[in-house]
Amino acid sequence: MASQLTQLQTDVAANGTVIGSAVTLLQGLSQQIRDLQNDPAALAQLATDLEAQSKALADAVAANTPAAPLASA
Repeated sequence: MASQLTQLQTDVAANGTVIGSAVTLLQGLSQQIRDLQNDPAALAQLATDLEAQSKALADAVAANTPAAPLASA
């Protein structure tokens, strides 16, 4: 039981770090958009970078989400 609790504590801490990183990204993103509003090329690159980061995050979540159990008929 103690090892399971330790693992759960480790998992919660890791999730907190990931959530904090996402919050930081989103907060910085709005400022970057404001800063680049008069530079269409830089704004397009920012959109490309954001799409790549979003895909990487979605892929990581999907890869680490257990499959739902099959419903019994």
